[in-house]
Amino acid sequence: MNPEISVVIPTVDEAENLPKTLRSLESNSVSVEIIVVDASTGEATSAVAKSHGVDTILNQPQTGRAAQMNLGAREARAPVLLFLHADTRLPQSALDRVVSSLDSDGRVAGGAFHRRFHSDSVFLATTARIAGWRSRHLGFFLGDQAIFVRKAIFKRLGGFDESLALCEDLDFSRRLRSAGKTVTLGPPIVSSARRFEARGPLRTTLSDLRHAWRYFRRS
Repeated sequence: MNPEISVVIPTVDEAENLPKTLRSLESNSVSVEIIVVDASTGEATSAVAKSHGVDTILNQPQTGRAAQMNLGAREARAPVLLFLHADTRLPQSALDRVVSSLDSDGRVAGGAFHRRFHSDSVFLATTARIAGWRSRHLGFFLGDQAIFVRKAIFKRLGGFDESLALCEDLDFSRRLRSAGKTVTLGPPIVSSARRFEARGPLRTTLSDLRHAWRYFRRS
């Protein structure tokens, strides 16, 4: 039986975080195909994926998350794709809600989830609330929101732009809006705050905003 949804997880040295992410996919009633596209320097991440029963493990020597996700999408067998970061955990029955949202309204092309960070930071909690408004009203999604899309529409849009080193998620979500209705689902996914903790929440957020501004200026 073909799966109802294919989850594509791009990884680079994620042996430590991947198990929790994979466990978060277990509490769903829909049939799921899990594809890990690994660009790690060693074999630890692939070994972890294999030990957790991942359906397909692909090696992608080409750097860049867009290339990894496009490769996974090409191998996917399900009519629905969901792109999940290796340090992001989905809430219970999240994949059921994705499939239900698409089945219940043929106008929906795709969407993403509300997001909160695995952190006690008030600043990050505030940015997550702002991001929720942005997702609902503008349809702009980031990669750690678990973007999902009908596979036929993903192919029609040409997938993620591999020429972009950054903002490939923002670029895709902008194009996704032109293909149909988008939705933002809850409850929130839980995303790692490690990137913000490494450089500081404010400094990292300002850097992200600068990258987004440069992307919008170019496009």
